[in-house]
Amino acid sequence: MVVKTKTQQRERRKNRIRTKINGTHKRPRLSVFRSNKYIYLQLIDDEKGKTLLALNDQTIKSEKNKITKIDSAFELGKALAQKALEKKIQNIVFDRGGYKYHGRVKAVAEGAREGGLKF
Repeated sequence: MVVKTKTQQRERRKNRIRTKINGTHKRPRLSVFRSNKYIYLQLIDDEKGKTLLALNDQTIKSEKNKITKIDSAFELGKALAQKALEKKIQNIVFDRGGYKYHGRVKAVAEGAREGGLKF
């Protein structure tokens, strides 16, 4: 029996998810990466291999001093939705990146939905 690290297990889940979802120019993929301290979001067109939009919560945390990680993830989702709507992107595919759909990942999704994106 081979013992896998948490990172290896997450990568396997991520690869399993990525075989099923794909981003296009009209419906890009919203990719979430979560570190212990920050959260990073990207809208990706997989057909061309281009990142259409990228944000992280370091900008939000510098603006507001006392904010929790979940609140900053929610605000980041809303900010991403606003910038995506400016680029005329309304429909997206959500890629949770192998993470469970709870906590900060769920807050990003709810913020993006509230901002006007459709999953």
